[in-house]
Amino acid sequence: MDPYTPRTRPARKKNLTLSAKEYTKITGTIASVRRNRQLSDDIEEEIDPRVPSSRETRGRSHEPSFIAETSFVRAPLNSRVGTTNSTPKNKGKGREDILDHLPVDIQEALILEDLLYVLMGIEGTYITYHPEYSLEDDDPLQGIRFTVASPLDTSLRDLTERVLPLGMYYTAVLAFVESRSHLDYGLVNHALCAAIRDMLKEYQTLLSQLEHSFNTSPQFTLQKLWFYVHPTVHTLSLIYQLVLELSTSEDDDGSSLSSSSSDAEQAARDEALGLGGAKLKAVLSEMTKSSTGAAIPVKGGEVLTVIYERMQSMSGDPTARKVYGTLMGAAGAPYVEMLREWITTGRLQDPYEELCVKESKFISKGILEIDYTDEYWERRYTLRDGSTSSSKRQHAGVPPPRTPGGRLPGGACIPPLLEGWKHKVLLAGKYLNVIRECGIEVQANQPQTNEQQLSMDDQKLYKFVEDAYTHANRTLLRLLLQDQQLIPRLRSLKRYFFLSQSSFLTHLLDLSHAELKKPAKSASIVKLQSLLDLALTGEDAPFREDVKVSIASTGLYEWLLKVVSVSGVIGGEEGEGNPDGTGQEDSKSHRDKDRDEKKALLAIDALALDYNVKFPLSLVISRKTILRYQLLFRFLLHLKNVEQSLGTMWIEQKSPTWRKSVPDHPEFEAWRLRVLLLRARMLAFVQQILAFVTFEVLEPNWRSLEAKLAKVTTVDQLLRDHVDFLDTCLKECMLTSAKLLRAYSRMIVTCSTFALYSSSFTKSASQALSAAEAGDGDIAMGKRWEFLKKFESNFNHWCQFHLDCVQYYASSENVSLLPLVVRLSSIKSMS
Repeated sequence: MDPYTPRTRPARKKNLTLSAKEYTKITGTIASVRRNRQLSDDIEEEIDPRVPSSRETRGRSHEPSFIAETSFVRAPLNSRVGTTNSTPKNKGKGREDILDHLPVDIQEALILEDLLYVLMGIEGTYITYHPEYSLEDDDPLQGIRFTVASPLDTSLRDLTERVLPLGMYYTAVLAFVESRSHLDYGLVNHALCAAIRDMLKEYQTLLSQLEHSFNTSPQFTLQKLWFYVHPTVHTLSLIYQLVLELSTSEDDDGSSLSSSSSDAEQAARDEALGLGGAKLKAVLSEMTKSSTGAAIPVKGGEVLTVIYERMQSMSGDPTARKVYGTLMGAAGAPYVEMLREWITTGRLQDPYEELCVKESKFISKGILEIDYTDEYWERRYTLRDGSTSSSKRQHAGVPPPRTPGGRLPGGACIPPLLEGWKHKVLLAGKYLNVIRECGIEVQANQPQTNEQQLSMDDQKLYKFVEDAYTHANRTLLRLLLQDQQLIPRLRSLKRYFFLSQSSFLTHLLDLSHAELKKPAKSASIVKLQSLLDLALTGEDAPFREDVKVSIASTGLYEWLLKVVSVSGVIGGEEGEGNPDGTGQEDSKSHRDKDRDEKKALLAIDALALDYNVKFPLSLVISRKTILRYQLLFRFLLHLKNVEQSLGTMWIEQKSPTWRKSVPDHPEFEAWRLRVLLLRARMLAFVQQILAFVTFEVLEPNWRSLEAKLAKVTTVDQLLRDHVDFLDTCLKECMLTSAKLLRAYSRMIVTCSTFALYSSSFTKSASQALSAAEAGDGDIAMGKRWEFLKKFESNFNHWCQFHLDCVQYYASSENVSLLPLVVRLSSIKSMS
């Protein structure tokens, strides 16, 4: 603010002394004012003898003050301290009648003196508080309203009423500065109040000069007072409108509303992720209470947003742009300093929760029941408005918006100038925190920027944010790819979980054949781990000490169907794909059957691999990505196991029992050929699925991932590419469609069950040969055909159903399944 300061004109320098005429005029005016003041005091005493006179009130102090100090009393502005409560609120009509009978020049002198009181927020003699205003009841942030005594001359009243708003503006702004200087309102409000206080000092300097002119200059009139304060009226009105909006927004806060619309879903998600500990629940409960119990004051980014919006709405007013620009720069200084500290060192120095970045200190690697370090990465530092780098928005912990306009309160309100950079601000600090937790000292990319003065409306600030983000990103990317050997780690994962370029699985299945036939709950993980180590001993297996054996509690396809039905990735009607075409009426029986199968889960169906990595590699190879690797491994393991079982059956059927010709028993010859053909079709189906998954899904996607990793430029892109690779593999392996999963699981169960009856078929073939050699009739041949036709009809049904599903999804959603259609069609032609 640049208030107009009255200055002594050069032409008046020669008049250092008053002429006799001027001296007589001044003394006469002052004497007249004193006589009228004495007369008004006498009238007051006559009206109410209990009311002390103005002179007595001004000269008498009921409590210690500075009134006795003459030098202090005569000082400009400060001399008015003792008169704050000097005049009663209701003065009666006597004083007004006296003012009505006074000459205009005397009225002007009296009103000028009162105006100098009012401009400091002090009630005068003839300018008093508005009748509707109450010091006890009214909000001081609205300002004190003043009114003029009615008998005042019309011309004087018009000028006086133009000046009166200054008193209201000044008292409101002063009350705002005093109330917002407390610690609870944060550093941004403190800086804003300091800037406003500096402007008020200029205003007070102007009032001191005006009072000096009133006391010394006979030419000082009400018109000149208006001329001097006119620019200040507009400036103070701008500040008044700002503080009024800030205080009104806080009064209309709607943060008491509940924002727990997804509490059940969030609780289930936390429980599934291992975040359901009692200690963490207690902390989250305490956070919920604290966030919904009390209103959030207008502070931090919200203050800057209000200033910026006012500056934009009044962009056509040069004074408004200058005033609000000054306040924006001053109030944004601590915000910029916190921002600088965060993006250059990774330390969040935000004691009053004003910055757009929020730290959840209760989420740490020590408090989590399971080391879900990717959740630590996502939840430890977040944006207060709940937005993420993806399109989704997290609502947990985000305060509800204020009712008038929907602006988020406090630090959750991100300044519009920073809106497009908020994700880079968040990521820059997160990257640096990862580096710091690895024990590496964080060094700023540009040390000289610490001496630069940056502000919210300066383009240098956003270039500084961009440079800090680039530096932090490159540093962490170099740490992951070079120092932590991320690419070799991912290759080892592909080797172990995708069964590529390795024969350890076949060796493991041979070594642990007896253990894997046991129920899952009875299998020894320690023994299986030792057998896995033995299987990996003879191979060039990097990072083999990090590969561990684990036993799942649920079958693969049951678990996948449950996930798909809950998440609704690709849904279908209830009962869709049932082998007998039944619908919802049989769902209960199917659930009971699934429950029984779950109880009888074998170790081979629950076997999985786990992979241990340390921080910071656990950000990329996280528990969520390990879970995806495990799903693909179990899928391939089942295919390999069924292929091995059917291969063992083929070896058994090379015996003389299956190769000996029996021309006298043509029915047995036909039955034997049908058994061999069904086994060949099943083996072809499993091998075609395995070849498709290995050579047309996993390998091409892996090469695509390697190409992306060679060109990766950001850590978030690295994380996203890795997860996208796994999700694409799951989708193209037909593990995300409920209909395909049902059909495929039935096919695999049929093939594995058929392989289990290998010895029974061999025994039946031996019995048929013995009966043919003895010449007796083979009465059991009918049962053999009935038993075989059950397998054939079941396999043919699910093979056709599976082929139809694959054709449908290949033509509508997943084009990558087209090669599988050709492969499966060849199996159908074998029938």
